[in-house]
Amino acid sequence: METIVIRGGKPLFGEIAVSGAKNAALAIIPAAILVDGVCRIENVPCVNDVIIQLDILRQLGASVRSMSPTVVEIDCRRMQNKKAPDEMTRRIRASYYLLGALLGRYHHAEVALPGGCNFGGVRPIDQHIKGFEALGAAVHQEKGYVTAHAGDGLLGGNVYLDVVSVGATMNIMLAAVLAEGQTVIENAAKEPHIVDLANFLNSMGADVKGAGTDIIKIRGVESLCGGTYSIIPDQIEAGTYLVAVAAAGGSLLVKNVIPKHLDCITAKLSEMGVEIDEQDEAVRVTRRGPLTRVNVKTLPYPGFPTDMQPQMTVALSLASGTSIVTEGVWDNRYRYVDELRRMGAHIQVDGRVAVVEGTERLTGATVRACDLRAGAAMVIAGLAAEGQTVIEEIQHIERGYEGLVDKLRRVGADIRRESKPDEVRVLSEAN
Repeated sequence: METIVIRGGKPLFGEIAVSGAKNAALAIIPAAILVDGVCRIENVPCVNDVIIQLDILRQLGASVRSMSPTVVEIDCRRMQNKKAPDEMTRRIRASYYLLGALLGRYHHAEVALPGGCNFGGVRPIDQHIKGFEALGAAVHQEKGYVTAHAGDGLLGGNVYLDVVSVGATMNIMLAAVLAEGQTVIENAAKEPHIVDLANFLNSMGADVKGAGTDIIKIRGVESLCGGTYSIIPDQIEAGTYLVAVAAAGGSLLVKNVIPKHLDCITAKLSEMGVEIDEQDEAVRVTRRGPLTRVNVKTLPYPGFPTDMQPQMTVALSLASGTSIVTEGVWDNRYRYVDELRRMGAHIQVDGRVAVVEGTERLTGATVRACDLRAGAAMVIAGLAAEGQTVIEEIQHIERGYEGLVDKLRRVGADIRRESKPDEVRVLSEAN
């Protein structure tokens, strides 16, 4: 069993570079299915979810070549329209983008219902299905599979999303770019990775307008051609490092970012008393004094990201006063709170609301990463805590953070990966 071991209490100083956006890459990679040519994709993050997505394309017959650790070339011209491999698609949530891409190219798709993080709430794909049906596809769910079929091809249509859904917005975009006529998505999500997917598609010859607003218009084209595209920096990875400094102290230059994408995060950190200095493609974050309480509510972009809620809650657990955290996106994303309590945090949860009573210190403990962002929160807690923290189930963290341990070690953290035999854990639990 692999663990992350942190001896906390060391502030962070230096520079840290952010990798490409995981959530953008996970949609852009299957978008290559729609392209009649070679796609050279740069700034690809080397994280487990992306590796699995690339392996799925290989299994479907695509040519995938790693040109460097951050550059891949994908050629899907000889790909076959067969059922996506179950054991892979069930491991990541973003495998559902295969539905839109395969449906758009072949007018038929069959994909196992996806996996990914389970927050204890419902993460349905009903809005995806609504969009496919608006384009003329017949969609069925049976025995853990989703099958979409449009025998005569897809036709543009109007889709009003009942809830703002990032996944549905991107999936409908993928299905619509080669459809006949115009598709209009209303109440669309506005996240930076949606704009990135639109920019990728347009660079390959698509006609997508309005990405980043709540109305996206896609005029179908006959084909997409190959080209080169660079993925945007990861907003959530950058935000995680910013909040880590807020919790642990120090001064860090976070490089390879788009500062505008971080406004919703840096505004809250400034309110907490953290110094923020925005530069062209970097943000310097400095914490000199105590943190001040704030209230946070997660909302679709440009609101505060739900993927930053666990990390911010860690910082607020060290702020003076009482903070209120409201989860406005998912039904329940507080499973990690029990782990923070092991470290001395004072947090009470009632439904979607967490009441965080600030404490002077956290204490190291053995905790687990309940999911991807909860795992990042445990790392931040370990950096700020007194003594040693051991984080188990770190495979969740590696789904979305490239080189997290090495990056933090280079800026002064006492952090390492460690192998722990599974039988030792069994014996310790028995005792």
